[in-house]
Amino acid sequence: MTTVGHATVPAAPVRLTQFAHGGGCACKIPPGELEAMVAGLLPGNPGQAVGSDEDRLLVGLDDGDDAAVVLTGDGTALVSTADFFTPVVDDARDWGRIAAANALSDVYAMGGRPVVGLNLLGWPRDVLPAELAREVLAGALEVAREAGCFVGGGHSIDSPEPLYGMAVTGLVDPDRLLRNDAGRPGVPLTLTKPLGVGILNNRHKRTGEVFAHAVATMAALNDKASAAALEAGAVCATDVTGFGLLGHLHKLARASGVTAVVNSAAVPVLDGARESLRAGYVSGGTRRNLDWVRPHLDAGRASQDQLHLLADAQTSGGLLIAGEVPGHPVIGELVPAVAGTSLVIR
Repeated sequence: MTTVGHATVPAAPVRLTQFAHGGGCACKIPPGELEAMVAGLLPGNPGQAVGSDEDRLLVGLDDGDDAAVVLTGDGTALVSTADFFTPVVDDARDWGRIAAANALSDVYAMGGRPVVGLNLLGWPRDVLPAELAREVLAGALEVAREAGCFVGGGHSIDSPEPLYGMAVTGLVDPDRLLRNDAGRPGVPLTLTKPLGVGILNNRHKRTGEVFAHAVATMAALNDKASAAALEAGAVCATDVTGFGLLGHLHKLARASGVTAVVNSAAVPVLDGARESLRAGYVSGGTRRNLDWVRPHLDAGRASQDQLHLLADAQTSGGLLIAGEVPGHPVIGELVPAVAGTSLVIR
């Protein structure tokens, strides 16, 4: 409550998105800058690690996959990942739910099962009340419980901007890995969540309008999609987050040595996203995504709006699977590599 003169009135709700320069996965370091930053940090071929037992690191840094995968001594493998970001919505509990689902998604994108997560929290203690931070943590715990994943503490700092996410460890069968370098020509592409959350989140940040269906899709786990992909015999997948569909598909096609063809008319889109796009709600992250892939893109007759939608910076998006998965739309296919072109829009 706030006292105004002799009257006591309800305090205005805190809009968390106004305390951050970006929002959700759109605040990622641009992909081109990130690749230049980490280039050469690990020597040798994909899968090599610093140390004497390199072959145990099944998935490392080289192809920018969703998580690291390390063989254990008993023939199973550990999946390890970390993901955090600034507020993507104003509601603290929803932000926690979305951030937890997003972090867990990296494990599902590798075909794994999350086992334990650790909270990663940055909080401006002198600006935002601790009760809001508690709501963030409660929302994350809610989603982790849904996933059957323990939450075992974590780490927190006093930060100029609110930040939240998780470091997650899971288990995976090394013979049933989903990885981004295993795509082959002739295989269809399936997308398990609609695009457009980046556009709607940008509108939410600027206007305060709430899009409950966007929150619902971001907070939804990718566990069933991952299980369905494995059941269908898929070996190649990634999740679609801050680099957009085009960015993550470019990485998959490049790592697999193929070209990806996208049927833009088949790509599912959230209600209201196209109208919001035409109204100008495009994030800087989306524009950077498109700039990054343009040199490798045959856009055909696609309009600028279509390209911005396909490059839209998603937060806790769906799985992009090389293979046909029942119940989800096929949005394109992988074809033999075309020199200089990893992406074709039709």
